[in-house]
Amino acid sequence: MTRPMLKCIAPLFIVRDASAAVSFYRDKLGFDITHQNAEWATDPFFAIVCRDDAMLMVKNVGVDAVPNSTRGDHFARWDAYICVPDPDALAAEFTSRGVMFSEPLKDTSDGLRGFELKDADGYVLFFGRPRENSN
Repeated sequence: MTRPMLKCIAPLFIVRDASAAVSFYRDKLGFDITHQNAEWATDPFFAIVCRDDAMLMVKNVGVDAVPNSTRGDHFARWDAYICVPDPDALAAEFTSRGVMFSEPLKDTSDGLRGFELKDADGYVLFFGRPRENSN
């Protein structure tokens, strides 16, 4: 039997303002808007944004966002890991767009190379990849 393929996984971020969240991902991080709720013009509350194979959903449901970094355990602060083949080039692109990093581009103690940033609601995104020869 052929094993069914999984195409992607997308986190759903609860946000305070879906329009502001979409603007951040589109304008700062270069994501495309692939879906918005039908009433977006008058009641923007849900959208899907994508860049290449990375996808995430944002939704305003009337409650506060609770990023992992606010939960007290700062050893598990990432809300999403985005695998990128060239984190150095992506960091340069984001810097040119005025993005501020919460952790700069570096080799981490986890054997990764990448950087962190926080979105408009405080969700922490890590953009990176495993370092070569890291075991």
